[in-house]
Amino acid sequence: MVDHGTPNVFLSGGSRSLITDEDRLHYLPDLSVDKVKVLCGNRYEHFEASSETTRVDDRELRVFVWTQRTYVAE
Repeated sequence: MVDHGTPNVFLSGGSRSLITDEDRLHYLPDLSVDKVKVLCGNRYEHFEASSETTRVDDRELRVFVWTQRTYVAE
């Protein structure tokens, strides 16, 4: 996954073996979105916004919850 700024969301759920703890801290330029899909190799991990927040390293992060995985078409 590519990080373009200071993490402002936490990606919750999905497979622990496919999404590393480091990749769960993610930056979104627009926090008003309801859904996000993150490219991870040959697949997309899909997450939906929740009303929850969590604190990581003294930062309040919006929580997005895993919903599904899809694969990149060849």
